[in-house]
Amino acid sequence: MSPCKSCNSTNLITDSVTGNLECQSCGVVQDFTNFEQQTFDADGPTGTYVRFGSSGSGFDYSYRESKIYNAQNVITDILSRLGLEQRFNEVDNMIKLITENEYGMGNWFRVLVGACGYVVMRKADKLLPLTSVCDNVGCDVYELGRMVSRVVEHLELKLPDFDIVGLFDRLFKEWVTGKGNIGKEQSRRMVKQGVFLLQCMIKWYVTTGRRPVPVVVAVMVFVCELNGVEISMEDLAGQLNVAVATCKARYKEVLKSLVDVARANLPWGDDVNVKNIMKNAPIVIQYMEITSMCESRKDGKSLENNDDNLDCLVTNCLNREDESSLVQVPDWEIDDLERLMVSPECLSTIYSKYMEEYYNVESSMKRVDDITVGSVEKYDFLVDTTEYWSGNSELSKKLFLDKILEKDVGLDAMPPSFLKGCVKTKKRKEKIKAAKVRIEKIRRPLTAANEGDDRLLIKRSRKRKKIDLDWEDFVIETLLLHDVKEEEIEKGYYNTLLDLHVFQGI
Repeated sequence: MSPCKSCNSTNLITDSVTGNLECQSCGVVQDFTNFEQQTFDADGPTGTYVRFGSSGSGFDYSYRESKIYNAQNVITDILSRLGLEQRFNEVDNMIKLITENEYGMGNWFRVLVGACGYVVMRKADKLLPLTSVCDNVGCDVYELGRMVSRVVEHLELKLPDFDIVGLFDRLFKEWVTGKGNIGKEQSRRMVKQGVFLLQCMIKWYVTTGRRPVPVVVAVMVFVCELNGVEISMEDLAGQLNVAVATCKARYKEVLKSLVDVARANLPWGDDVNVKNIMKNAPIVIQYMEITSMCESRKDGKSLENNDDNLDCLVTNCLNREDESSLVQVPDWEIDDLERLMVSPECLSTIYSKYMEEYYNVESSMKRVDDITVGSVEKYDFLVDTTEYWSGNSELSKKLFLDKILEKDVGLDAMPPSFLKGCVKTKKRKEKIKAAKVRIEKIRRPLTAANEGDDRLLIKRSRKRKKIDLDWEDFVIETLLLHDVKEEEIEKGYYNTLLDLHVFQGI
């Protein structure tokens, strides 16, 4: 310690109040020596000469450690909401690989956690709808979908295809079989029916470009209704976080597809509509099942190839006096009978019904819509109402897409989106033609009525009818005036065309 600056005395003491040094001999206050150097970093003050933590609050965590701690809490919270607590290690390891052990904070990190949870469940072939993840993460399905794509691309993963058949099987066991509403044998038959119809929907492109869960809900509700099992579409859709309106739209498409099959193949198909399809559904499904099995035979013979054989069989039966000759036709082989998939009981029913109609045709001609309890329908002999479903078709089992497309179920449908696009394109062509007529009328009012393509203009001018125009008509007129090709206008990308040809120089 240096001596007093006034008397050179070494008898110095520290004032308890100010902390300054004072000389006891002369009382002179010495120079200030109590200055403490304070150091700072990104976490706040680090202390005097010695680092003691963040802002002296008593915690020993650095910024990085606190960030990791908070990020793991976010992971735990989201996974607990999704019921995936046991998947924490898998999701945590995936996030470590993606962020290089840095984790993160903010809304984007929550989306990342949800995407990793979805990828983990898809790898395990488990059900986790994107909508459920969105509700718990707090984002829309498009943002989550983009994040899932980035995760899969970054980690170079190959996710299995969405198992729509497996989804139906799990939902059916949970909502129908699990509640004990039906027996084991009926449950097995209903599952096969649902799988059969689902794969028919895939063949008819009903699932193409659509979310698969509403299609599964629609088929499940239809199968339960067909077999007399009560189930609520609203409850099922709410549990799976899908829109009820979308499920109802898919349900109508299922009914319409079966109606198309009936009208294309059944003798009374013109009488079948959406309102009475449930009465005809057993016959339609049986026809579809038999057709798919005949088409899959190694000999390549379809159901249509057996029509002549069926007529021959009935004729031979009618020529026999003894009814027991139904199963003793010498002109037939056992393979032919097996290919027809008709039981002896059905043959007996065919014979009895045919003889009845032969003697009294007018009394047996009844429309499908006039069916009442206790009455006999004209075509009841085509199906055994108690056992109309055998479940032997390959479509009752899970098949690959190429195998599904090879099957014939009595209807070759086009994708609904493609058909809607064709209708819209046709309407745009009509609007373009009408717009050209209006433009030509303004440019050359005297000669427009003389051209052959402008008969529509002459007809409207004579009747003096008011023309209703909408925004699309005005947009088409604007694009035509800017020399945009009609082929481009027919595609319907109006905003893009307006930016390129109309507003480009503004």
